[in-house]
Amino acid sequence: MTDPIYALDPSTLHISNSLAKETGARLAAQYQGKKPYDYGCFDNFLPLDVVERVREEALSAGSKDAENASGNEKLKTSFKPYDLPPYTKAVFHALSARPFIQFLEEMSGIKGLIPDPYYLGGGIHRTETGGFLDIHADFDHHKAMNLERRLNVLIYLNPDWKEEYGGSFEVWTDDMFEKVAGFTPVMNRMCCFSTGRDTMHGNPEPVNHPDDEPRLSIALYYYTATWEEGRTAQSTVFKPRPGKSDAKSNEAVLRVVRDLVPPLIYRKSRNLVRRFKS
Repeated sequence: MTDPIYALDPSTLHISNSLAKETGARLAAQYQGKKPYDYGCFDNFLPLDVVERVREEALSAGSKDAENASGNEKLKTSFKPYDLPPYTKAVFHALSARPFIQFLEEMSGIKGLIPDPYYLGGGIHRTETGGFLDIHADFDHHKAMNLERRLNVLIYLNPDWKEEYGGSFEVWTDDMFEKVAGFTPVMNRMCCFSTGRDTMHGNPEPVNHPDDEPRLSIALYYYTATWEEGRTAQSTVFKPRPGKSDAKSNEAVLRVVRDLVPPLIYRKSRNLVRRFKS
């Protein structure tokens, strides 16, 4: 078997700063300059021992009630690292440490990346049979730390997963005219992308494993201290795919209003729509 891309020691979860930076620099040309936004998909990312052990601990957590159930999201739950067994918790710490940050900075060209100690939206993601997450652009402001969201990292934990089992990660243009790329969530595949208000992505095809196995992934988000005072934060914006029965999102309407009207009117419109939804 070939060596993993990011060569953490499976026992100590250590990697040298220099090797991490060299690895990121080697991947930069494959990542930067993509359309409609920067993204990359890299197989055999971590040592297999690492992801197999994380998968085992993730499965041991079992299932729980779905979170944020809506027309845009179904049967998806998450587990924060601090609620998981020690090894998985240590892996998350390693992916929030200096070497991995330097790897991501070299690969993406984004300097000053900051990991999220709150794991807001991050952790182990689990999607059950029939579950999906529609195409969307992410929220862009970490309120607790007043930071701007810049980068998502997804590492999949699904052995022998086939495309027909659903759950593929998809990249779309902002106008939703074209699916640019799709990646099956196979074991030890890392998908990473730079986030912004127009970076449409998701896994809209329902999970359909023949043995009802869940779709599992590691999810980590990174930020920079570039949030400007007075800027209006964006909540998650969903957009339907052409020719599909995807649900429409009120946040998409708010986004149009935000771009056309003064900030005070936008804030009042946003509050009215959210009160109506509740």
